[in-house]
Amino acid sequence: MIYVGVTGWGDHDSLYHGGVSQRDKLKEYGAHFPIVEVDASFYAVQPKRNSEKWVSETPASFRFVVKAYQGMTGHQRGEIPFESKKEMFKAFCDSLEAYRKSGKLAMVLFQFPPWFDCKRENVNYLRWCKAEMGDIPVAIEFRNQSWYRPNVVQQTLGFIEKEGWIHTVCDEPQAGEGSIPVVLHATDKDKTLVRFHGRNLHGWQRPASGDNWREVRYLYRYNHQELTEWVEKIRILEKESKELYVLFNNNSGGDAADNAKQMIELLGIEYEGLAPKQLGLF
Repeated sequence: MIYVGVTGWGDHDSLYHGGVSQRDKLKEYGAHFPIVEVDASFYAVQPKRNSEKWVSETPASFRFVVKAYQGMTGHQRGEIPFESKKEMFKAFCDSLEAYRKSGKLAMVLFQFPPWFDCKRENVNYLRWCKAEMGDIPVAIEFRNQSWYRPNVVQQTLGFIEKEGWIHTVCDEPQAGEGSIPVVLHATDKDKTLVRFHGRNLHGWQRPASGDNWREVRYLYRYNHQELTEWVEKIRILEKESKELYVLFNNNSGGDAADNAKQMIELLGIEYEGLAPKQLGLF
């Protein structure tokens, strides 16, 4: 099974017509895609009422990839708003209850920052994270090239598999140390995550400062040839995992939803069990 979707559901203007309100966008989103990445959980551990609402607004077959809170991945600057890291992890895991009870949790995504490089201290931290998450499925995404250097890449993949992480395969600009190559390898026989970040090299190298650096970084629209080349890659991964979760994150210019729909068409997928589309006035 291949699930294709995008990151977040609020900013994809091409999906919403007829004045769909912000609070109703997820209901409409579920008519287009069978999966979404929850980004709000990165900025704050979400209250249970939010996940309960989101679960109730989506079809039975819908799945969520929930992004790990920034304090858990080392993005948070300054002190974490918890008594300890252990308490932080517990609060986050508790916030997943509605997803888990409904069977709609695909995985939790730990996306580590560019400065999280391949060294013993960080390897030990990954082991600790995995232990704290218990039996919750967790995916790992690196942003530092040191994990995939030729002399360590097989050790990295072996470690991810041995420790029970889901490997995240990324398409992103090749910008040196702060980016990773495409590594077509599944570490989990059940699930693999694929994330498309675009190929805006200039934006990727831009310092993470100012008000609009995110908008610049993910400003990119994949063309037909680039997506077609990825069809073969996805077919390779499909042989290694029962389920593939493919997410487009290139939404600075509103391109993610369109590219995701193109990919669904190229893969020849027709989803069943999506939500009914809202009918406009005309």
